[in-house]
Parts: sequence; structure tokens; C-alpha cells
Amino acid sequence: MNNKTDLIGLSKEELAACLKEMGEPAFRAKQIWQWIYFYGKTDFAEMTNLSKDLRQKLADNFTLNRPKIVTEQLSSDKTRKWLLEFADGQKIETVYIPESDRGAVCISTQIGCAMGCKFCHTGSQKLTRNLSAGEIVSQFMVARDVYNEWHLDGEKRMLSNIVLMGMGEPLQNYENVVKAVKILTDGEGIALSKRRITLSTSGIVPFIKNIDKDIGVKLAVSLHASNNELRSQIMPINKKYPLPELMQACRDYQDNHGGYITFEYLMLKDFNDTPAHAVELAALMKKYQINAKFNLIAFNPWPGCDYEPSSNNRIHAFSQKLQDFGYAAPIRTARGQDILAACGQLKSKKESENKS
Repeated sequence: MNNKTDLIGLSKEELAACLKEMGEPAFRAKQIWQWIYFYGKTDFAEMTNLSKDLRQKLADNFTLNRPKIVTEQLSSDKTRKWLLEFADGQKIETVYIPESDRGAVCISTQIGCAMGCKFCHTGSQKLTRNLSAGEIVSQFMVARDVYNEWHLDGEKRMLSNIVLMGMGEPLQNYENVVKAVKILTDGEGIALSKRRITLSTSGIVPFIKNIDKDIGVKLAVSLHASNNELRSQIMPINKKYPLPELMQACRDYQDNHGGYITFEYLMLKDFNDTPAHAVELAALMKKYQINAKFNLIAFNPWPGCDYEPSSNNRIHAFSQKLQDFGYAAPIRTARGQDILAACGQLKSKKESENKS
């Protein structure tokens, strides 16, 4: 039973190779791909344009596994969060953050995280392992199941965007992330536009220049500080890839990709939130000639964290100062606070419940 291959996460070429081994013609791969990724089927018996014999053969040799929903929470602001469990019992979180006419599914790429950022709840959980391409893709598939958004051919979807910024650092799991994005953007399946996928990184410099060439998605950088010293205090990765190197890598990415880069900036009281910090941030972008947009994030505090949220007045003053320099600096309100939607909180809660 355990030696069945899971088809979710295989590339088109790998799927075709599996079928060839079974003596099936190449065009079957396209049909099965569409059943999996366009229609969202989880049962081979429903793949009605395949012979009964082939459907049985597929069921005998392959699976179409989705992670199990352990916990599902719906916030008063319609943010929805899932704690998902994979076949080996490991759990991750996936969050859907809706806007009025669309919404983003925030997807995890690792179980835990090795980055150790001081403000991040997932950073307090050690890295267990990378997710496979199939485990990354299947998080979005679960969201489509829940919202019943399969095969809506051209119709308006609520699940319109993906952000690779859940648990984990995507660029530390580069090969699987690249493979997953290729599946998510394949025109005969889920068919999400590359423009609707954003990869968020804490700054693994060597991979940043490859993002455009390999997958062509948008880049968001977790910046959270306006100078090298401050960033090193809260983000250990900055000691390995300091701010000047990171900024140069962003500049190189932008030269290839065009458009703008989003910089995530968590507003931490008395640490990085003064008008002087905003001036320093604008000067940094000017120095490297980066076309930047800032996402100012209200901090969602969690037990045991050393930082406090900035006041609303201070966040608005910071945003205004950046706008005075010509940068878009929308304030992202903390979402799903009533359901512990800060990344990693639900997983920690479940683990402490299990222990007690």
C-alpha cells in the first residue's frame, strides 16, 4: 500500500514517464493532469474519459493525496486558517486572506523555519524538514476544495493570488518551490498567472537573481529595518547576507524583471518606527535605485516575544513620510487576530494542547 506514488507534485514530464512505464500513450498525461489540476478530482474513478481498466490501474499504483485538515478557523474578518497534516504526521499552516473582490492564499514551504527572526512566531519553532513540491501545491488545492473553485473557466475567483510567505523560507527549499510554481502556473491545470504569485524571502541573496529566470514571479523582501545594524539585531540572516548585498541583489532582480519590489516592514515600537527610520529607508532605496513599494505591517504580538506593536499614530506618520519621498506605503492591518493568524501560532497552540 505504502509504495504507491503520489501524482500530486510530479511534473508533466514525470507524469508522462510514469504512464509510459505502464504502456500508456503520451496524451493520457494531459488528460490526467487536467483531471487533477483543472477539475480537482481526488478519485481516479471520476476520470470518465479514461477506460475503466486504466482507472483501476491508476488506483492500484498511484494516490492523489491531500493533506488532512486538522483544524479550520474562520475569523470575524473572513480570514480563514487551516492547520494541515501530511502523511508523516507533520503539520503546517495555510491562511486565506480575502479582500473585497479577491484574496490571497498564504502558503508554507517548510515545516518550521531555520531563519530565527526575533519577531516571528514560526522562527521560534525549529526547522523540521522541507515540503515537497506536492505538499506545497496541495495547500492551494485544499483551499480550492473548501471554496469550491475548481474548473471555473474564466469566472471570477476569490482565491486569486498566492503568497509564498507562510511557514518557512522559500529560498531554502528552492528546487521544490520552483517545481511547485511551475505546476501552479501550468495553463492546462490550475493556471494561475505568474503575476499573481509573490515569493517572500528574508534575503537568501544567491537565489534572488535566479527567481525571475526560473519562475518569473513577483518578489517581496522581509526588510523590517532601515540599516544594517538594526536588521542584524532581529534577523540573523543579515549577518550572512548584509543589507548592502541584499539591496544589490534586489537591484539585479529588478533589472531583469522590471516592475517594483515589495518590502515588508513590520512596525516595532521604538525599534524601527521613527520618522528618522523612514528617512533612512527612503535614502537606502534611492542609493540602489530600487523601485520600491512598502507594506507596513502592524505587529501581531505573541506570548514570549520581546517586541511591541507601534501605535497607530506612529505607523501613519511613518507611512506619510515614505509617501512624501514618493513611495507607496500602504498599512497592512493585522488580520485574523481572533484566530491566531500570525504564522505558526495555531501550530504551537495545537502542540501545547496535545502535550497537556
